[in-house]
Amino acid sequence: MQKTVDRYREYAKETLKNNNAFEVEQRMKQLKEEAANMAKKIEILEISKRKLMGQGIGSCSMNELQEIDNRLERSLKNIRMRKSQLFKDKIQRLRDRGKLLLEENARLSEKCGLRPRQAPLEPQATQTRSAQAQQKEMGSCSHEIQNSDVETDLLIGLPNICWS
Repeated sequence: MQKTVDRYREYAKETLKNNNAFEVEQRMKQLKEEAANMAKKIEILEISKRKLMGQGIGSCSMNELQEIDNRLERSLKNIRMRKSQLFKDKIQRLRDRGKLLLEENARLSEKCGLRPRQAPLEPQATQTRSAQAQQKEMGSCSHEIQNSDVETDLLIGLPNICWS
């Protein structure tokens, strides 16, 4: 009886080894096919990339060139839209920051007693004002701001405090 059990165990080990070898062989075959497919895809993508970069287009037909042109136009459109959106977002953040700075400036001016409390100015309203116009709005000081060709969008701090 013991010899039969031992033979059965030996046979089971052999069968398991054969099955594992077969499964490993099948998996290797599957992986090799997958690697070959990936290599083909990479080759196609590299050719497409070279064509988009303007290399190797001498053998392209008119239809292929038109398709490349269309793809480039779509890409440029997407890039420009994204760039525009980033600029709009940045402008909005700067406007918000400008509004906060104007409010802070008004609050500090009121705190120092330099001007009565007013509603904060909108950043759009201050964009076309010169530094002198903003100086007059902030109150007068014993000395005047020198003429300047530079326009400012925003005054930070208390520009008309006389430190004498």
